[in-house]
Amino acid sequence: MNKESHIEQNLIKQLTDLKYNYRKDIIDRKTLEQNFKTKFEALNRVHLTESEFIRLREEIINPDVFTASKLLREKNYFQREDGTPLHYTLVNIKDWCKNDYEVINQLRINTENSNHRYDIILLINGLPVVQIELKKLEISPRKAMQQIVDYKNDSGNGYNNTLMCFMQLFIVSNSNKTYYFANNKNQHFSFNADEQFLPIYELADENNKKINYLEDFTDKFLKKCTLGEMISKYMVLVESEQKLLVMRPYQIYAVKAIVDCIHQNRGNGYIWHTTGSGKTLTSFKASTLLKDNPDIEKCLFVVDRKDLDRQTREEFNKFQEGSVEENTNTETLVRRLLSTDYTDKVIVTTIQKLGLALDGTNKKNYKERLEPLSKKRVVFIFDECHRSQFGDNHKAIKEFFPNAQLFGFTGTPIFDENATYQIREGEEASYKTTEDIFQQRLHAYTITHAIDDRNVLKFHIDYFKGKGSLNAKAGEAIAKQAVVEAILDKHNAATASRRFNATLATASINNAIEYYQLFKTIQKHKQAENEDYVPLNIACVFSPPSQLIAKEGDQQSQKNAADIKQLQEDLAQEKEDNKQNPEEKKKTLIEIISDYNVQFGTNHSINEFDLYYQDVQLRIKEQKYTNKEVPHKNKIDITIVVDMLLTGFDSKYLNTLYVDKNLKYHGLIQAFSRTNRVLNDTKPYGNILDFRSQQEAVNQAIALFSGEDSGKAKEIWLVDPAPVVIENYQKAVEALGIFMQDNNLVNEPQEVYNLKGDAARIDFIKKFKAVQKLKVELDQYTDITEEQMGIIETILPSETLQEFRSSYIETAKKLKKIQQEEGEDAPDEVQQLDFEFVLFASAVIDYDYIMSLIADSTQQKPAKQKMTKAQVISLLSANANLMDEQEDLAEYINGLDWNSGQDVHTLTKGYETFKFDKNEKELATIAHKHGIQTPDLKSFVDAIMSRMIFDGEKLTDLLEPLELSWKERRLKELALMEDLVPQLNKIAEGREISGLNAYE
Repeated sequence: MNKESHIEQNLIKQLTDLKYNYRKDIIDRKTLEQNFKTKFEALNRVHLTESEFIRLREEIINPDVFTASKLLREKNYFQREDGTPLHYTLVNIKDWCKNDYEVINQLRINTENSNHRYDIILLINGLPVVQIELKKLEISPRKAMQQIVDYKNDSGNGYNNTLMCFMQLFIVSNSNKTYYFANNKNQHFSFNADEQFLPIYELADENNKKINYLEDFTDKFLKKCTLGEMISKYMVLVESEQKLLVMRPYQIYAVKAIVDCIHQNRGNGYIWHTTGSGKTLTSFKASTLLKDNPDIEKCLFVVDRKDLDRQTREEFNKFQEGSVEENTNTETLVRRLLSTDYTDKVIVTTIQKLGLALDGTNKKNYKERLEPLSKKRVVFIFDECHRSQFGDNHKAIKEFFPNAQLFGFTGTPIFDENATYQIREGEEASYKTTEDIFQQRLHAYTITHAIDDRNVLKFHIDYFKGKGSLNAKAGEAIAKQAVVEAILDKHNAATASRRFNATLATASINNAIEYYQLFKTIQKHKQAENEDYVPLNIACVFSPPSQLIAKEGDQQSQKNAADIKQLQEDLAQEKEDNKQNPEEKKKTLIEIISDYNVQFGTNHSINEFDLYYQDVQLRIKEQKYTNKEVPHKNKIDITIVVDMLLTGFDSKYLNTLYVDKNLKYHGLIQAFSRTNRVLNDTKPYGNILDFRSQQEAVNQAIALFSGEDSGKAKEIWLVDPAPVVIENYQKAVEALGIFMQDNNLVNEPQEVYNLKGDAARIDFIKKFKAVQKLKVELDQYTDITEEQMGIIETILPSETLQEFRSSYIETAKKLKKIQQEEGEDAPDEVQQLDFEFVLFASAVIDYDYIMSLIADSTQQKPAKQKMTKAQVISLLSANANLMDEQEDLAEYINGLDWNSGQDVHTLTKGYETFKFDKNEKELATIAHKHGIQTPDLKSFVDAIMSRMIFDGEKLTDLLEPLELSWKERRLKELALMEDLVPQLNKIAEGREISGLNAYE
């Protein structure tokens, strides 16, 4: 018995001990459906005729997993043959424990295209909801998911057209290491060059200790009621994205802790979950799970409107329609609070509306109307407990609802050390901490846990020293001009050549204005000196003086002033600053918005400041698009802020924070955490460039918020200093040299092509990927000295590195082809390979860059950057983002007259013509090979490309003139599509052609 079947048998035995029924008789589609029919009839107390069951089966099977998942959780309707209605559920949705739980193995869904076997499947009430794939080898999370995606792309897989469409969770294990993740539509499993963070989880206990052994995992996760609870309670269907989410272990423990606390009526509590760990999802889920709790009258999920940027606001409204409205609409909130309707039991509201509702002085008598509710048990869950809880709101809630239970989420609790809000009792002043207000901590998942789990990134902190020999004192500002020059000098390195963007945090509105003007002046000067200088796009955002906006008098201005006032509740510095010289600040902000309108073609005004603020946030997030999709001129490189955007704002493509502002404790962690959202290996850490020498403040914050011994926490939080990474880089390059030597080859890039056998090529991929990973990391260090740069260049000269990158990409493409063509039949070592092409993609060297380079290099007069044909082709082949274009571009470049002096426009047109002609020739060759008329094949391809949809019926029409038998036509179809698919993908240039994956 091999290792996999041994693991399989042990798992089945363990599941039967957990009271699953092992059904060895369920082996194919027919037996699976027969079993489901029996279970369905028993659950719904009905007997279906054969034709009724076939009709029901057709109705419920849906290739869209999101739609199928909704069906699984809802009551549904079916009309019987005699016209009577049948209201049914697929499983017992009231009590998932009472369903039938079965285990089957080696199920085969036979179709003409596939005879794939599934290792183990768990059935609930006859429906396949969990698939367990067992491996004998080491597994990387990414490869585990990739294999499932490959199964799903297999045209005969069964996920689209059988009961397998109800699959909710995948589990992959090699016995020692176990991962799980939710099923989803293919668009949420992307494996292209821009590979992003994948939602693959490891199970953990309450203290975040990982549960990796399959036996322990099964015991903890796959008990019948636990699994039922996981699917029914702890999965979230995100309507706006058509996406299934499974909550992470720490999120589930937090929700359970709140629910238990309410059930036992044990007072208030807070959840310490670090910034970036999905607090909003956890808190919203806790609220919705309370809907069926008879002990409580209402559950209010309270958010702070300031934190809700456009997308989040829309997301809340998807959860509950109209829940986050303008703060003027308190009437709706009061009406919902008084309603006995089940749909109004859980209410999402803003702290501002709640404050208005409990304001006794309000002329609309909201408070008086709410009196009947005041003695009832009401639960309040605060999405971010501090901004809204220190102060009058908390007091008002406690006084009006004496039986209320309050729960707060925070990424940065207030402890004695960082408390600033004072309550005077008699003459003594005491500080309010999170525990003072919320009584007890119910669960903690700290930034240390999150970094350890790779849910957020580590930080690289560069304490800028300036050029003088004097070290700045902690917290002391250095000259702003020196700061701007340092930023302009380091920005490209910090942001991987503007692939990412940055925020500059300043100490006051006056400072922000001064910085904004300095950037304008200095960059203008740079452009005058060098016509090729591409300036950074600088935005600046701070709140205007609300008292001046209100003066404008009209209704819109009054509303805008109210918005700003509300916004400033948590912008302490800006609120204070706006009291001094408000006219001047208003005038400058009008100029800043006017510059913004010119730069980005917008039409914002200070009188609708919120729209400007939202636009800035949206534009920061648009950094995710390539310059081809969204030109650089429409993006923001640096946003200058005072208090705004330093809490609650998330963008994976923001990686750098420049700091010229004294930060402490929770303010420091919140600001730093804007940079550390996980993307992929091109973003190895969050980059902090501190111009205030705040090392001590950083150490204090780490000690306070680590939740661990702070010595160990520093190692976890911060990346290694540059000298350590340089040393590791040198070791990786040496290891590559030894490997080449062991293969009797000189350590030169071109020698890689002489490696014998796949085993040696695989080894090269691993060795060089380690080199490239460290180089990507070093490239973003902002504190590398010129001397260190020299050392890095000596270790592996840039030209040699570039040639090795070409060798890597070529070798990886060959091995990837084996992976794709041979699938499970490929050698294990090849199957396991993860190429991470994203590490070899350049933000600078794109199509436009190559065209400009050719234009410069073909001029007869001297140019800035002249290259030979061979050098341009080498550069092209060393960057993975041009992989799909590489062959055509190289061929085009080789055919150019290098002394022709063509401009970019002529070259681009020439290349488009070249591609069109080449494509026409290739289609003619395919048509001739398969005996089809060339115009017919071209029309067929044009029809596909115009709609980006592959239509199988049109393929049948295309082959009709050949008068083939059914069997011959099927073989001809497959042969033709084998030649045509690569061609179609090439024309599509990365866009997806719907329906084509059946032939890929």
